[in-house]
Amino acid sequence: MAITVHCDIVSAEEEIYSGLVEMVIAHGNLGDLGIAPGHAPLITDLKPGPIRIVKQGGDEEVFYISGGFLEVQPSMVKVLADTVLRAADMDEASAQAAVQTAEKALSEKGAEFDYASASNRLAEAVAQLRTVKLRKR
Repeated sequence: MAITVHCDIVSAEEEIYSGLVEMVIAHGNLGDLGIAPGHAPLITDLKPGPIRIVKQGGDEEVFYISGGFLEVQPSMVKVLADTVLRAADMDEASAQAAVQTAEKALSEKGAEFDYASASNRLAEAVAQLRTVKLRKR
């Protein structure tokens, strides 16, 4: 049996996942992070994108987070995010439509245009699409 660590993935509304994992792979601001049992303690912020966990026994599950924080302690890994969705519950067509809508909003700059907000919506839509595609692999 592989060495495991306890992992909690929590949104603002509810706890989405709680259990033993062999590995957590997340998308941090400085690149992808692979967290395995015995990892050094760490707190970092996360970009919108997929969180992949390898459960005890080797099964994998993928989640989408809208950004948040990852905390690593000797006996646990905790992901805190505003929004967490199971990739299995996401639809590729709606993710693609969200990307197209965000790209259109960026191209149609008006007098009241908020570039930061439009750019954030595009980043989240692309991250959702990437999550759906990761789950299919």
